[in-house]
Amino acid sequence: MTPTELTISRLPAHLRRYVVSQDYAAYTPRDHAVWRHIMGKLRGHLAERAHPVYLEGLAATGINAEAIPSLDEMNAQLSRLGWSAVGVRGFIPPAVFTELQSMGVLAIAADIRTHEHIEYTPAPDIVHESAGHAPIIASRRYAEYLKACGMVGFKSVASVEDQAVFEAIRNLSVVKEDPDASAEEVAHAEARLAAASASRRYVSESTRAARLYWWTAEYGLVGSLDQPRIYGAGILSSIGEAVHCLTPAVRKLPLTVACADADYDITRMQPQLFVARDFEHLFEVLSEFESTLAWKRGGDFGLEVAREARTVNHLVLADGREVTGRVRESVLALGPVAPGLTSALVRMEGPIIVSRGGKSDGARPWNGDALVAFGAGELPERGPFKVSMSSGLELEGFAAGGGEVLALRARLGGRNLEVPAVTKLFLTPHLPSVAGGPADPETWDRWFGELEAFAAGDGEEQARARKSLALHPSLAALYREVRTLRESGKARPERLSQIAAAATDFQDDWLLRTEVDELRTARA
Repeated sequence: MTPTELTISRLPAHLRRYVVSQDYAAYTPRDHAVWRHIMGKLRGHLAERAHPVYLEGLAATGINAEAIPSLDEMNAQLSRLGWSAVGVRGFIPPAVFTELQSMGVLAIAADIRTHEHIEYTPAPDIVHESAGHAPIIASRRYAEYLKACGMVGFKSVASVEDQAVFEAIRNLSVVKEDPDASAEEVAHAEARLAAASASRRYVSESTRAARLYWWTAEYGLVGSLDQPRIYGAGILSSIGEAVHCLTPAVRKLPLTVACADADYDITRMQPQLFVARDFEHLFEVLSEFESTLAWKRGGDFGLEVAREARTVNHLVLADGREVTGRVRESVLALGPVAPGLTSALVRMEGPIIVSRGGKSDGARPWNGDALVAFGAGELPERGPFKVSMSSGLELEGFAAGGGEVLALRARLGGRNLEVPAVTKLFLTPHLPSVAGGPADPETWDRWFGELEAFAAGDGEEQARARKSLALHPSLAALYREVRTLRESGKARPERLSQIAAAATDFQDDWLLRTEVDELRTARA
């Protein structure tokens, strides 16, 4: 197995289906020239402006300035740092990205930006993911932050509107990188994103976690406010941002947890940036943010976060069981049940999966609703039961086994409650945690992945094909020859003049002329 194949083989199935082959041979000569141009500019500009670990991190992670890195070369180096990388096509679902990151796996967008967008692109590409994210993980403490930040994002609760915004952002990035996209298509994609953003009923935990990630891992500065250094991958991989970010035009604010409330626009350079004191400061802010999440708070707060989201999440019960489903409604108890918990009963919409430690119990998903009752009380495994909970809730029915109950009746404070006659019933004295997504993503994906299938790069694949076709064969041959001349060190002035003359047939392609001028300067 190659280093990359070994990395992929270790991933659970629900993550492997988002991975794509890098297809290194598909990169055009101009693609490599784009990489070389960006890296040359960035290395020169960032030498005194980036965090000191950046330049040493390039070598430590298998990245050089001359050619697009292969994932096999990167993985051979990353393994020494306890990390690895896999190829993906453009934007992938946030839960997939954060889960990979929490595992120490970089999701590297396999495509590369066009020369028209060489200074900045809103689309994920191999420049951003490899030259941006990878070098800084040479700092082991920062690498630990990336994993911890990935876990926080993975556990955060996302809303149904978040999915619509993600799909709109993904669509916009694809359209903007497609050389054949019309002005109408771009306008529609921008309008779609605006409409999706306007549809949000509230700012979800997942959105706030994404903002924290953006203002640190993507667009973070570190050091003093008056002379900060760059460590955010979005800046490190953008010629335009790397120059712009340290100018007076960009406000520099001390990093606090308030950055999670600051929105951002991926389509333009950022007007403000947050400065961390050092990498330890990142952990302080992350810990403060984490303490606000349903994952950590549980109880009534967690139930309300999950109910408002209308998405699949999971409740962690006092005995460690995890119940995955959609929280629909809860019933208040006659008084406090436990610290932070005044709910007597919560109804969850199926399908329901029960797990422990992130691994399901092997049973088929329950397709009906489920009930979780709170307070002291015990449900028998089988047979008739009548349970009086400390919350004041009274439950009566027949336990069929495995938590399934029949002929269920419920009363609270002398009034009958409307409950399913046949359901799954769980009893727990308190509710430690409510976390985003299914507790066992692999099992959930095995049962429902095809129903929620992610169109794995159809748009990106089409755009990539169009970019390749947009490169004229004669122009590709000139790029290839220039590269050969540079590597051989035998660039003759007369041949460079001939190539420069031939390049005039392609007036819109400034990059080839730049490559020739560099060789001429080197020969002088």
